Amino acid sequence: MRLLEFESKAILKKYQISTPRGRVFTSPQELSIDSPVVLKAQIPIGGRGKKGGVLEASTTEDARTKMEQLFSRNLGGYRPKKILVEERVDVAQEFFMGIVYDALAKAPVVIFSRDGGVDIEELVLRKPEKVSRGRFSVRSGLHQYRAREIVSDTGISGKQLLGISAILSRLANIFLDFDATLAEINPLVLTGDGQFMALDCHLEIDDDALVRHKDLMEIEKDMDRVESERSMTEFERKAAEIDALDHRGVAGRVIEFNGSLGLIIGGGGASLTAFDAVKAHGGKPANYCEIGGNPSVLKVKELTKLIVSRPNVKKIAVIMNVVSNTRVDLMARGVVKGILEAGKVPAETVAIFRVPGAWEEEGFKILSKYGVPYCDRSVSIDEAARMAVENSSI
Repeated sequence: MRLLEFESKAILKKYQISTPRGRVFTSPQELSIDSPVVLKAQIPIGGRGKKGGVLEASTTEDARTKMEQLFSRNLGGYRPKKILVEERVDVAQEFFMGIVYDALAKAPVVIFSRDGGVDIEELVLRKPEKVSRGRFSVRSGLHQYRAREIVSDTGISGKQLLGISAILSRLANIFLDFDATLAEINPLVLTGDGQFMALDCHLEIDDDALVRHKDLMEIEKDMDRVESERSMTEFERKAAEIDALDHRGVAGRVIEFNGSLGLIIGGGGASLTAFDAVKAHGGKPANYCEIGGNPSVLKVKELTKLIVSRPNVKKIAVIMNVVSNTRVDLMARGVVKGILEAGKVPAETVAIFRVPGAWEEEGFKILSKYGVPYCDRSVSIDEAARMAVENSSI
């Protein structure tokens, strides 16, 4: 789940990370200003500035006109339903800080740069001396001394070092407390009066962990957050209904495509990894899908039946990351039951089943009984995707 900017900043404030004074608006008529402001479209994607989603204004009339423009724009496939209006900040210097979970290292990775507001991937290549990286334990968190080491590696010292490292440590606390897969402040700025402030923030929460954050689950269900320009297909609508069958886990966040390989993929942000891997190996996905958080057999069964019942789907691949809270036996039982109820043969329908988690042995027994090809956690997501593509062409 990707939080909108104003939702992310509300969390930053709770952790004493300063942000510009601002307010969220749903209508231009509500707006009245007495100083220069920045208007930001609230959409769940990055690069809004390049897409025309961030505008500046100095008068109420100008701000209302530009807010109307933002509400009417298609920004990366989304039409904003909320606009964040913030005071314009006097910026003296910009920085970048971000934390992402490294699935291979099984640890959060910190990235810090004394250059903010830029594409970090390009900066790593052009000016590697301005970028510092480091890992920390999910159990102990990012200690102040380690945060200072990461920041000081870019040449920052003195009061700036103390101020930035304190914010970096708090961002790490947010990352851990909210089960985030990504936490980013870009840019973190030093204002003209010497204050550090987060001008923009990006938080992505692990879908499998949303059950532990009831307030975020309610936010996600809010249909007034944002409007997608793309209308939901009947297949996607049915998948959403399946996901709503009960509160246990996620099973049914689906986007329809025209390929022949159905996908049931997920686990700690692994959906995109698996989807991209299938495409990289020449596969043609019939859908994008998110599943995780230990969904019930019923939800897995209904989702499987829905996907394999599409006439263009020849086989399905079930690929998940290592998630300790997802029972492999329940996933296996749901997939097999869904295929059987669709009138198909499991051994002929599943291209690969790769779901590492709890109760693996029991799950593998179920799959073996029906001749379903499977692999354990020693096989990477990329390799499982390759096997799925290879088996689906047989």
